[in-house]
Amino acid sequence: MSIAPATTTPTTAPAPARLAWLDALRGIGALAVVAEHLLPWFLPALRPFWFSLGVYGILVFFLVSGYIIPTSLERHGDVRTFWVSRAFRLYPLYLAVAALVLAAAWWVPVRAEVPRDGTAVAGHATMLLDVVGVGGVADTMWTLSYEMVFYLLVTALFVTRLHKRSGLYAVLFAAGSVVVGLLVGGALLKGGWVAYASGAAFFAGLACVISGRFRTAAACALGLMAVALLVLGSRVPWMGVAVLGVMFAGTAIHRWERGTGGLWPVAVTAGLVALAPIWAIEAGWWWVEPDVWITTIALAAATFAGGMALRGRRVPRVLTWLGLISYSLYLVHHPLLKFFVEVSGDLRRSPLPLQLGMATLAMVLVLLASALAYRFVEKPMQSLGRRVSRRAA
Repeated sequence: MSIAPATTTPTTAPAPARLAWLDALRGIGALAVVAEHLLPWFLPALRPFWFSLGVYGILVFFLVSGYIIPTSLERHGDVRTFWVSRAFRLYPLYLAVAALVLAAAWWVPVRAEVPRDGTAVAGHATMLLDVVGVGGVADTMWTLSYEMVFYLLVTALFVTRLHKRSGLYAVLFAAGSVVVGLLVGGALLKGGWVAYASGAAFFAGLACVISGRFRTAAACALGLMAVALLVLGSRVPWMGVAVLGVMFAGTAIHRWERGTGGLWPVAVTAGLVALAPIWAIEAGWWWVEPDVWITTIALAAATFAGGMALRGRRVPRVLTWLGLISYSLYLVHHPLLKFFVEVSGDLRRSPLPLQLGMATLAMVLVLLASALAYRFVEKPMQSLGRRVSRRAA
């Protein structure tokens, strides 16, 4: 499970104190997701089941994205710059990881959920994987679908000047997750045409948004498409809708902090999202059992609240560093762990000292690879993106 960072300052320099807490939260979220995938293979006895590490990590990521993305767009006031910077921020590493997985397919086969036809190309090109019925070549890529839906919807709200009512949107999506859970048990839009049609609309619409021609109409069309895919195409529809509620709750928190909104919508959203899976048709996993789900939500909320409360304090450098490389860590770790297990063999019944030693070695390799990916892929492409954005502006 992973989420793309959304820093608002150049990541070539240390984040200022006012943003370091967000890097720290991203670092915590990334570590939780890595632990979710590492423990079952290396240290199954230590995996917690009273809450979900993976869901906790992605909820923290989604809150951070919701907190910073819309206000970043509003501050710059330019959707062209926003989308150019997002493209250079997300796609280079995403494509590099996809290429790595495909290059190693002779050794570790690509997961069965990835279609063996053009729909895989279309789904990966838009990042709308989880809402168009396409599995990602790396398991964690599915969360990027909801980031992309959020970007499209926020852009539509921004160009129509309807972006300030974040608390209302948070409550509406949270309530929608309860209703969708009661009515929809899975994706209603199925078939390869969904990936192809959404891909064509995505790139045509973004071309208009970036060029400025028919910008408002194109942005609105993309926003409506994103919501339709979210409700009708998500693999787990109620969860997809709940995720948007969580992200808009992050935006509502930022508006409350600035004195332009209340905090009550955040509380209502949390309560509704907590209720969403209880009566949902599609809710057969251990991590959506009421006690586990509510505990996970409470821990994610407490982590974000703790980060905000301590945002004026000095943040441990290791956490800000983990936040800096969190996108690389999120995308790179799962393929590398699969490669590692192919070499080490099944460690689930091995003696504890061997499990600990191999888990430590795997973690060191993952951190090293993530740091290298940030240094040689993310960082230079972000710099290029900033230059392109300046020229476009």
